[in-house]
Amino acid sequence: MAKHRIYTTSFASVYPLYVAKAERKGRTKAEVDAIIRWLTGYTQRQFERQLKNETDFETFFAEAPKLNPLRTLIKGVICGVRIEEIEEPTMREIRYLDKLIDELAMGRTMEKILRKQADAAPGGSDPPID
Repeated sequence: MAKHRIYTTSFASVYPLYVAKAERKGRTKAEVDAIIRWLTGYTQRQFERQLKNETDFETFFAEAPKLNPLRTLIKGVICGVRIEEIEEPTMREIRYLDKLIDELAMGRTMEKILRKQADAAPGGSDPPID
């Protein structure tokens, strides 16, 4: 079976779309970058190098220094598919990122987007956004 087209798409070609989506909703490029770094473990310098090299999505996630273990707390539906049911690992990582950008555009706080509820007071957790 052939790979999905997104795997060979340059991350740098989609990144401006993530930023534009966030900015249309009053969010910032810095917040988009923070989400990507949180998810992948890239430093800002490493991330910018990936953009400059026009790394494809598959390689971008394969070379991620440390995928955040809290990413598995990301639940919900993106593009009509429940993230928890995506079996292919690279596609699941791509959809995690898509979901985080959607949450940013919907006005969710960065603390909630970055799954920092564990640091909050006991009993205060938000249900997942679908």
